[in-house]
Amino acid sequence: MPKILFLIPTLMHGGAEKVLVNLVNNLDTTKYDITLYSIFDGGVNKEFLNKNIKYQSKFEKVFRGNSQLMKLFSPKFLYQFFIKEEYDILVSFLEGPAARIISGCTNPKTKKIAWIHTDFLTENLASIGFRNFREAQILYNQFNQIIGVSKSVTNSFEKILQPNVPVCVRYNVNETEQIRHIALQKLEKPFLKNILNICSVGKITNNKGFDRLLEVHKKLMEEGLSHQIYILGIGEDQQQLEKRIIELGLENSFKLLGFHKNPYQYMSKCDLYVCSSYREGFSTAVTEALILGLPVVSTNCSGAQELLGENNEYGIVTENSTDGIYLGLKEMLANPEKLKFYKEQAKKRGHLFSKKNTVKAVDEFFDSLL
Repeated sequence: MPKILFLIPTLMHGGAEKVLVNLVNNLDTTKYDITLYSIFDGGVNKEFLNKNIKYQSKFEKVFRGNSQLMKLFSPKFLYQFFIKEEYDILVSFLEGPAARIISGCTNPKTKKIAWIHTDFLTENLASIGFRNFREAQILYNQFNQIIGVSKSVTNSFEKILQPNVPVCVRYNVNETEQIRHIALQKLEKPFLKNILNICSVGKITNNKGFDRLLEVHKKLMEEGLSHQIYILGIGEDQQQLEKRIIELGLENSFKLLGFHKNPYQYMSKCDLYVCSSYREGFSTAVTEALILGLPVVSTNCSGAQELLGENNEYGIVTENSTDGIYLGLKEMLANPEKLKFYKEQAKKRGHLFSKKNTVKAVDEFFDSLL
């Protein structure tokens, strides 16, 4: 039975971490011997891992400066330090340190895959986790295949790194049936019914653009377009965002609900989903919103047009700016018919990203390597 190892830094509350657990849980364990290796143990997604998936970790918890420390050692040393068994396929499931470790495997029989989840817009971004850009170029060329989670991710990777190895797209695996099922759970405190409820899900970090979403919310409220916004997530910029909400006096209409294992019961009770991110790879949360039949407004970050259509067929893709978010949300809030139209379009689009289709594509890819 072919042995496959997936390496990721942690199983914390992130999109890639969640997607990896979804993927390994749905691969055929009578066909593959699967190991998920998390460099640092724990994380909210660990508990969702199926019992028949082998799990390994090296360190009990994340420690400060770990990425810089690892750069002191060669990829070959790191690989031998972390990985003790032989595998037929090695998958680095996040760019950076995980890719650097896997690139250190010298067994010519082992197939090495780098799974990329974000746009490499600059040489600096491509160099994160590596000693420098040149090392990133050299080490990514040690892989047999590069997988991007969207066309824009693969396009940016090829443009910046100019690899000599094949590059392809495989969309993220989502637990579509489970998402729809647990979305039916009732809320302890139901949302207001006579007002438009908008939600967004993600780590509260600068990259997610929640600060500019707050500014847009203020402007729309001042224009008389009444609505509520709910943010599901936690993160290092939470206190800063909370402070700004209080400064603007919007505590009653812009609410941080924290991290929830089941965000879908909240999402499904909303009228609209908004992605205000500066950068994404292929937004897991937007995909899940479509699966739930939720109309979407998203900034034009990586994957947005693949999800919502190049001409806004399935949702509204806005300019990646505060003004862009403002115009997109205003278009939806001021036009109930448009909101209704995109609700139907979201339902149609959600079927494209069904678990059956995405798992089958990965399964066929692994078969092609063996």
